[in-house]
Amino acid sequence: MKEVFPSLLVQFEDFSTDNAFRYLDMFRSQYRCFNDDIQGTGAVILSGFINAAKLSSAASGRPLTDHRILFFGAGSAGIGVAKQLTSFFKLLGMSEDEARSRIYTVDSKGLITADRKDLQEHKKYFARTDYQGPPLKNLIDIIGYVKPTALLGLSTIQNAFTEEVVRLMASVNTRPIIFPLSNPVSVCELGYTDAVQWTNGSVIFASGSPYKPVEHAEKVYEPGQGNNMYIFPGIGLGTILSKARHVTDSMIEQASIALSETLTEEERSADLVYPRLARIREISALIALAVIRAAQKDGVDENSSFRKMSDAALLDYVKTKQWQPHSTRPYENGNINGSTPRL
Repeated sequence: MKEVFPSLLVQFEDFSTDNAFRYLDMFRSQYRCFNDDIQGTGAVILSGFINAAKLSSAASGRPLTDHRILFFGAGSAGIGVAKQLTSFFKLLGMSEDEARSRIYTVDSKGLITADRKDLQEHKKYFARTDYQGPPLKNLIDIIGYVKPTALLGLSTIQNAFTEEVVRLMASVNTRPIIFPLSNPVSVCELGYTDAVQWTNGSVIFASGSPYKPVEHAEKVYEPGQGNNMYIFPGIGLGTILSKARHVTDSMIEQASIALSETLTEEERSADLVYPRLARIREISALIALAVIRAAQKDGVDENSSFRKMSDAALLDYVKTKQWQPHSTRPYENGNINGSTPRL
């Protein structure tokens, strides 16, 4: 493929967990590629979490370094997101080990600990070494032990976050962060209406599936959606334009940070953690700019001409490379030029 399409960027997803990690590790430094389940999902959730953590800390008065994240679901997406979220803590000055210690993972057998037999390779990184008690299998018991500030679901188990779970999160946090990220809605861990009602509106919520705004106690609450479409167009465009030899961790991280910084004042005042999708083209261009600059900093860009351009000039150039949908013929009566469609 590289011989025929030398500028090709490969975005791959929906591989089995073990193969997703194996192929990413095998090819990420050799070719221009990234895995959307691991890196794309991780990047978009890191962005939302950055904004959610700020809202939660502002309400509680606790420093950002106090956050503890509990992942319910430890497949390729779950562990990929967890690894990306270590960046949140490292950006605050923590070491890798300190960042890893703030994250707990749960699979079908309960809290993942290092002493478990036959532990899959991809689960070992976050396996706890500081828990000595009997296995914790029930989510209520795990929350009671961890006391997380954030609960993230990537389990594909519908309604896994029960009323008891949600109310417990609200009892230990002024503003609990709950991200039920499995999609579609039929496998989502928690619906938005329940999340708002069971926390009396204090929840900071983002889901993998779309939900409508909810009115509660005469106030309208607007959900966030951690959709990968926020991230992968900008990563792809920035990588291709910069002619990066491969997609580095820094390029993914900077895409996340750029997305988190695109909120308007109106969106921040509404306590949103993601910008509204209506601005996706503007957002994608800003992310592409951040990806290009990260590629330059990492020294993997082969389009050196961009190094001489200001951010404003480069952003204008990026926008000229975005595909513009248009038609040269009028669209009448549901068909082009009113003609009868051919089957």
